[in-house]
Amino acid sequence: MPNIVVVGAQWGDEGKGKIVDVLTPQVDVVIRYQGGNNAGHTVVVGRDKYVLHSIPSGILHPGCRCVVGCGVVVDPSSLIDEMEALVRRGVQLDGNLFISKNAHLIMPYHPALDLASEAKLGSRRIGTTGRGVGPAYVDKAARIGIRMGDLLNEQVFREKLEWNVAQKNRILREIYDAPTFNVEDILSPYLRYAGWLAPYITDTALLLSHWIDAGYSLMFEGAQGTMLDIDHGTYPYITSSSTTTGGACTGTGVPPTKIHGAVGVSKAYTTRVGSGPFPTEMQGAVEEQIRARGNEYGATTGRPRRCGWFDSVVLRYAVRLNGLDTVALTKLDVLDQSETIKVCTAYRYQGETITDFPQDDSVLRGAEPVYEEVSGWMSATAGGRSEADLPAKAREYLARLEELIGVPFSLISTGAIRNDTIVCDGSPLLRWFPTVRASLL
Repeated sequence: MPNIVVVGAQWGDEGKGKIVDVLTPQVDVVIRYQGGNNAGHTVVVGRDKYVLHSIPSGILHPGCRCVVGCGVVVDPSSLIDEMEALVRRGVQLDGNLFISKNAHLIMPYHPALDLASEAKLGSRRIGTTGRGVGPAYVDKAARIGIRMGDLLNEQVFREKLEWNVAQKNRILREIYDAPTFNVEDILSPYLRYAGWLAPYITDTALLLSHWIDAGYSLMFEGAQGTMLDIDHGTYPYITSSSTTTGGACTGTGVPPTKIHGAVGVSKAYTTRVGSGPFPTEMQGAVEEQIRARGNEYGATTGRPRRCGWFDSVVLRYAVRLNGLDTVALTKLDVLDQSETIKVCTAYRYQGETITDFPQDDSVLRGAEPVYEEVSGWMSATAGGRSEADLPAKAREYLARLEELIGVPFSLISTGAIRNDTIVCDGSPLLRWFPTVRASLL
């Protein structure tokens, strides 16, 4: 059975939640492999809208096993709130949700450090969500983090907490002039969280190995997007984890030899949140129109997203880094009323044309997009069941994007609900999952 990775091909918010939800009936297991509750995956089922932060989007399908991998950082309070909200809406968690014992905890001092650091940076701030995700990854890399498994041993948890609180209090007090923390005030609620979460905490790497041996099909769900990767993104305006397909291995314990393909997810235009360079960013009324049509506000923070035209330089970079076999294109319908649409084919910097994404931040900031302009289709795309149902100019737009990025599209999303999804003829998805089209009818 095929095991595939679904990864964001831009700056996140591409619609991975919907794509994972659409593909979940084809697999047995869905695994989140990085990020924390700074992610927000929105899934619409009929008239019901779900916003998931730490739990994989596959949880909305009865019987799908969902795993929070070791590469995720977990805020237990936020996770429990998310779990309770799902249970209240009739979602079955017992027997379907598994949390890695090696996943690191977000502690109360992590958001405090996150917010204090951002305030200190001033105009150089990153634009984080303030959820403490970055500081939790800092502790992980510094080998002083506290893991989910530590919650299950009160003595070990207390010892690690006491050491960390002493260190973090000194930083908060002496560097940031910020309030400090008391060990007992943290210990009591976290031990209650341990009681809630203990039935779900396990050695998920071993579990996944057993499931692979048993012939189960796995889907790895990324958070954020390629351009926010800690190593390959627009540093320092990035997240603190490996968002690319390579992170699926380190964040789960599944070896690369057991992964058979990768699907990138991209909008028909581009968005990003927070600070950092954004070559194709729109301005004025055009951006406001796209933001309104696409409801471009963060699922986690509600912040308005910056909107830009489709950037094929970014997509080619994502294809190369992730080894993408195909791309799922979302929000085509947002462009339905655009008379003219721009597509970035290259950058221009100091008289030179650049077709490969530049690693130099100064080059990226100074780069000007080279645009092609195409005519819009000015008619609705939602409701189509095949590419032939799309307006001719929309099909031309898709063909040009495929030509520029070098891989075919597999899915075209024309609306928020599951059924507003077209499966493209000849897609690698049909080779991996022959019944995917039937599942959408």
